[in-house]
Amino acid sequence: MSVFDLSGRNALVCGGSRGIGADIARLLGQSGANVAVWFRSRQAEADAVVAELRGLGRSAVAFKQDLEEIDELPGAVARTVEEFGPIDVLVNNAAIADLVPVSRVTPELMQRTLQVNVMAPFFVSQVIAGHMVERGKGGRIINITSTNGFVGEALLAPYNASKGAMEMLTKSLAIELGPNGITVNSVAPGLIETEIGMDFPLKDEFWQYATEHVPLGKLGQAKDVAGAVVFLAGEAGGYITGQHIIVDGGLLCDQFPRMQFYTGEK
Repeated sequence: MSVFDLSGRNALVCGGSRGIGADIARLLGQSGANVAVWFRSRQAEADAVVAELRGLGRSAVAFKQDLEEIDELPGAVARTVEEFGPIDVLVNNAAIADLVPVSRVTPELMQRTLQVNVMAPFFVSQVIAGHMVERGKGGRIINITSTNGFVGEALLAPYNASKGAMEMLTKSLAIELGPNGITVNSVAPGLIETEIGMDFPLKDEFWQYATEHVPLGKLGQAKDVAGAVVFLAGEAGGYITGQHIIVDGGLLCDQFPRMQFYTGEK
């Protein structure tokens, strides 16, 4: 059996109706996993992902859940497990980001960002990890963070803070859950071509400027992130925990781009 084969495993993807989350759900299904998709408002898109998965012969179901409602999460997990089955792989993908200057960040904006991006994945992980421990079969928790968890970016202070927090939570959970055979890792995307990023109020020239800062010379695609998730979800990633895989086309390895200015002279 392939070390990338996820046959017989049940995965939950939070924020799985579109963008990176949808591609993660699809690739998990293509790799053999049954997939539950949590979504906040995009019912039609979530249903389309579920239909694709069922077309592959997988068990798949969509559950509507607003991650901002922290008190509802234990019950939402219980409902998912009851209707779908025990969770072997949890992917915390859902997140929000608002492009605003520091001077315009309100307490409400900061609180909402931290609730959705940090508190929700923590408490979902807490409940599902409890189920994993009770079953005694181990499990995988994979947090989708960001390169913003390692370097700052203008106009995204709450988002930057939330992703930095998720990187440390990943390590903390890995330490405590490791003895139970549960691995906890993060996948940190860089500039990925998704709806959320393309909707930011930026001049068109930004994307050319951004691409010039990526050594591979192009924006990433959602499927690039999904591949790293499937690796960590399977046996191939079984001895990896408390780590991060950065999927950024080399963005963070180039301190400041200078190749285009090189003259070839001494």
